Amino acid sequence: MRTRTLIGIAVAAAIAGFTTASFAATADDSKAAIEKAEAADKQAASLKNQWTTAEKALKKAKAAAAAGQFDEAVKLAQEAEALAQGSIAQATEQEKLWRDAVVR
Repeated sequence: MRTRTLIGIAVAAAIAGFTTASFAATADDSKAAIEKAEAADKQAASLKNQWTTAEKALKKAKAAAAAGQFDEAVKLAQEAEALAQGSIAQATEQEKLWRDAVVR
């Protein structure tokens, strides 16, 4: 239960922080945000704990960037990155905590 709460708080805080900044994003901004999200998603995949919601948000971000909707692309890429970071946090914590669940 503690893990879910921590991950939920981290994702909510990350998304809230990203959505409060309002600016007119450029193609370069969206490209940088997407690259950052892809890196986090790749790290989650290497830990074998890739959340499908992060992948979906990343695909939507790429589609928005391709359509020239750079503000939306940045927003979605930041959401994807936050979700990927949540999956990384979950994998890291579960790696430590699984031993407690093993019957001895």
